[in-house]
Amino acid sequence: MNDQTQSGDGHEHGELGDAEYAEFMELAAEEGFDAEEVEGALGEAGHGPLPVLAVIGRPNVGKSTLVNRILGRREAVVEDRPGVTRDRVTYEAEWAGRRFKVVDTGGWEQDVLGIDASVAAQAEFAIEAADAVVFVVDAKVGATDTDEAVVKLLRRSGKPVVLCANKVDGPSGEADAAYLWSLGLGEPQPVSALHGRGTGDMLDEVLRVMPDAPAETFGAVLGGPRRVALIGRPNVGKSSLLNKVAREDRVVVHEIAGTTRDPVDELIDLGGKTWKFVDTAGIRRRVHLQEGADYYASLRTAAALEKAEVAVVLIDVTEPISVQDLRIISMAVDAGRALVLAYNKWDTLDEERRYYLEREIERDLVQVQWAPRVNVSARTGRHMEKLVPAIETALEGWETRVPTGRLNAFLGEIVASHPHPVRGGKQPRILFGTQAGTKPPRFVLFASGFLEAGYRRFIERRLREQFGFEGTPVHLSVRVREKRGRKK
Repeated sequence: MNDQTQSGDGHEHGELGDAEYAEFMELAAEEGFDAEEVEGALGEAGHGPLPVLAVIGRPNVGKSTLVNRILGRREAVVEDRPGVTRDRVTYEAEWAGRRFKVVDTGGWEQDVLGIDASVAAQAEFAIEAADAVVFVVDAKVGATDTDEAVVKLLRRSGKPVVLCANKVDGPSGEADAAYLWSLGLGEPQPVSALHGRGTGDMLDEVLRVMPDAPAETFGAVLGGPRRVALIGRPNVGKSSLLNKVAREDRVVVHEIAGTTRDPVDELIDLGGKTWKFVDTAGIRRRVHLQEGADYYASLRTAAALEKAEVAVVLIDVTEPISVQDLRIISMAVDAGRALVLAYNKWDTLDEERRYYLEREIERDLVQVQWAPRVNVSARTGRHMEKLVPAIETALEGWETRVPTGRLNAFLGEIVASHPHPVRGGKQPRILFGTQAGTKPPRFVLFASGFLEAGYRRFIERRLREQFGFEGTPVHLSVRVREKRGRKK
């Protein structure tokens, strides 16, 4: 396997070496593709981990409206009453040709702690997960005590901050914005998230202060311990598992679901190596006002995934696989992390439950058949030693790179033996392709026409059979050759 496991060198051509890149561009030109278009496709697929921008502030200052503005689409739910939440917390955005992730904390507004403590806790979480922060203040209201408390947190964190003075709808509001200089966070950017006024200037400022890559990735480059996120729904046994691998009780284990609130980073020796485990609060399914703590847990999970390279999803085998389990697995896949499925409480299974469990796995987890599976017992420590090889396998798949020549030989064979079905009198063909990135593996295929979803899935299956990619999502994007300028 090793001849294809070269990790990226942060090259300007994504992960292609110079000679490989030149050969590839020649191929593209022969097939009638525009060089600029090909470069664009490689750039899009080849990006490494993206920096994270957190949007924080008190309730009702317009955070979700601003997030929608940044994304250029209505993704975050916006409602008039404070505390309206939703499942997703991270979104991908682009401005002036740079891509980044946005963490929208607009949903988690009210909590048993009382509003001020809750805003502080939410801000603290978001700042920790972010590479840069947009702090939204309502210019009409001015700076409140809660705002001042958040400023203290921001100062302590040392993260770059852009101060957004929202609800400045016209020149008259500019004076209100100017008052916010007093917060000591530099120049307030006057914005109307609702009408879009000033958001471009604010985003220019964000790009100026935001690093090109997440801080966490630098640690990885220096050969620090590999980062593992332990995720799963409440009470599935994450804390018990962590205590078992750490061989001591460092995490509070409690019968009441949801006692783990903060992720605990643990350096743990396992299988002769040191790993960094990030334990997270469990995720509950729907989040409502009074469940601020649970929404916080789901934000935490998103943050843990941002920091991790591989996700170990714990599934309780004593209960049927739930919508929540599937949601957590898809969070990990969407985040592009390597994936291991750990079936916990295996020691308690009887024959009948085992039979039904296997049926459930076949039915519900068909999309992640590629993920290594380990049957463990966090309570007794059974089969814990199998966790490390599974994690290592998943990471190896996640970092695998197939040289362009080998990939095109493989694609040629597939096209010859299994051509795309004829549709509307035309038969689209894959002309050539390349792997633009790793972690997870990202492929760009160039084709003469639209490739159907079923055929793409078939290609992905064959790629996996041929090159491994065990334990990692695989991204395939397809570029179709435009009709103009075809070479005869």
